[in-house]
Amino acid sequence: MTAFIFPGQGSQKVGMGAELAEASAYAREVFEEVDEALKQKLSALMKDGPESELTMTANAQPAIMANSVATARVLEKEFGLSLADKADCVAGHSLGEYSALCAAGAFSLTDTAKLLRLRGIAMQDAVPIGVGAMAALLGADIDKATALAEAAAQGQVCEVANDNDPTQVVISGHAEAIDRAIEMAKEHGIKRGIKLPVSAPFHCSLMGPAALRMKNALAEMPPQAFTVPIFANVSAARVTDPAEEQGLLVEQITGRVRWRESVLAMREAGVERFVELGGKVLGPMVGRIDKGATTVSLVTMEDLENFAKENA
Repeated sequence: MTAFIFPGQGSQKVGMGAELAEASAYAREVFEEVDEALKQKLSALMKDGPESELTMTANAQPAIMANSVATARVLEKEFGLSLADKADCVAGHSLGEYSALCAAGAFSLTDTAKLLRLRGIAMQDAVPIGVGAMAALLGADIDKATALAEAAAQGQVCEVANDNDPTQVVISGHAEAIDRAIEMAKEHGIKRGIKLPVSAPFHCSLMGPAALRMKNALAEMPPQAFTVPIFANVSAARVTDPAEEQGLLVEQITGRVRWRESVLAMREAGVERFVELGGKVLGPMVGRIDKGATTVSLVTMEDLENFAKENA
């Protein structure tokens, strides 16, 4: 069995998608449709930067999605390998869940771009800049990270935001609490904590106002039926019902990204191969979660050609 997986924030970089757009009219169509949906030349920002602008949450989220969906579109239109035929399930990391749903037909490309632009703005607006922060805990498993977050909170918010793999957990909350956690990391048997260059504390209870805005947006643009099941971030479980997924996308704003558990759940369901579309971030994580899994990352036209040859 094969899972198609879609990367999240942090995988953006200047030049992303440029080679695909040059090589394929189908990729260009995706980027043009996203530009039109957002009334912005996002494709130019992706190609030429500046990086500081591309990294802004409201730009990074639709940009990463556009790159992933363009990769899926080229695979289907140029090489005849459709997601519905080649994938047994999909999953995405945080915003990547929207990319996965778009690729599986739950959202139109235009609606996905609009939802992610709103999601980025809502997450940014939820907490004033400087009030919140996030940190990656290296050499931390979920139990150590949870204990550290509880000890560092001291009446403030400090929560596990991403359970990425057995060696990396991300925490999120008030900036002072995150600073305390970084200082206390070694006491909890964690190699070290590194503050992340993000503009807001994602996936924690401080994101409540953003969750409310997304609830309203998804009520107007709900997911439709999708061609393959999705493993949702906040439940780490297989979902086939659009109404259930709609609720989970709202929960995802304040909830933990249970990526490690999602990968294990997919493995338990029989997935042997994980194909990452538009990045090389999740593949290495999957390898650290389960060394027995096969991973493939599709970024360049050459990657797609090789994958098509092997899966003709």
